[in-house]
Amino acid sequence: MAILTFQTTTHFDHGAINNLPAVLKELGLKHPMICTDKGIVAVGILDQVREAIGNEFEITVFDETPENPTEAAVRDGVEKFKSAGCDGLIAVGGGSAMDLAKGVGIMEAQGGPMSKHAPLAGGKIGVIKPLVAVPTTSGTGSEVSSGSVIITDEGQKIVFVGKTIIPSFAICDPDLTLGLPKHLTAATGMDAVTHCIEAFLTPQINPPAEGVALDGLERAVRMGYLKRAVADGSDRQARWHMMMASTEGALAFTKGLGAVHAMAHAAGRLHDLRLHHGTLNAVILPVVLRFSEGVDEEKYARLRRAMGLAENADLGDFIEGLNAELGIPKNLGEMGITADLIPGMVEHALGDVCHFGAHKKPTGDEYAALYETAMTK
Repeated sequence: MAILTFQTTTHFDHGAINNLPAVLKELGLKHPMICTDKGIVAVGILDQVREAIGNEFEITVFDETPENPTEAAVRDGVEKFKSAGCDGLIAVGGGSAMDLAKGVGIMEAQGGPMSKHAPLAGGKIGVIKPLVAVPTTSGTGSEVSSGSVIITDEGQKIVFVGKTIIPSFAICDPDLTLGLPKHLTAATGMDAVTHCIEAFLTPQINPPAEGVALDGLERAVRMGYLKRAVADGSDRQARWHMMMASTEGALAFTKGLGAVHAMAHAAGRLHDLRLHHGTLNAVILPVVLRFSEGVDEEKYARLRRAMGLAENADLGDFIEGLNAELGIPKNLGEMGITADLIPGMVEHALGDVCHFGAHKKPTGDEYAALYETAMTK
């Protein structure tokens, strides 16, 4: 049975941030809390958002979002939300800020610990306060997704899933990404590409989501907008199309993700390394594509067509080449992953919710081999 789910109302275009006050009014909000991070504050994006909101609303700001959101940061956000008497949430930033805002919504409504809300533990996520997402990167697509990735107090990087944490509105303004550095443009762009590819490959039946995935992949790769955005961060047309590809990637993964994300989540929970999720996806993707080749040749053929590749092109080789052009690290070893970390990552990957949607589910030994390959390729 196919289940088709797309829920967020998205305002998408250059200057869309100016629609934010009308959205807040439609939701009946008077005192929302902005969840963001110090980087967004430092580059002036928060000021742009505050200026667009105007003086009609009382605004509280929580800018302590870490690179990989933690349960501790969620608790701090909840405390600020409650003490200020806020009535809704605005997430301003990349995936981390949006994930943290969703975590704040969950814990504010239902309490902690976060682990009790985990889907594989039977957790149920109830209604949260209204949430508006304002992405400032083109990668995660969290502005339209039902997931929130949080590192719990136990050190597990868990994907919390629930329809009620899908933002009510998304404000997708490509102009907010114009100042994004090359390395982050590349890493977040490859995150979007990975979402489109992996969501397309998952076995769940959802043809509309697959069509959305292929459209996003075509924009990013065949039409060349990812390379253009990395080469010239002020290219407004490229930024528009990459933000669309990012949003489409998340709309596509309503049908699930797979082993790439299971492996990336397991590596991303390693606190001392502070690894970027999009970079991890980019490095791991070609290894998993080779592992899964032969499971569904028709889907691989459609991926090649969407990316403008020859019929016999090796998808893993192509992604490795694209990574190199974009300045992505060559392997996990360059990112600090060592062999002694593999057993813990394998255990985490096997229990990650994305593992269960994989195009081809690796065994524990196969995950170990995939990590070893991704460390040295």
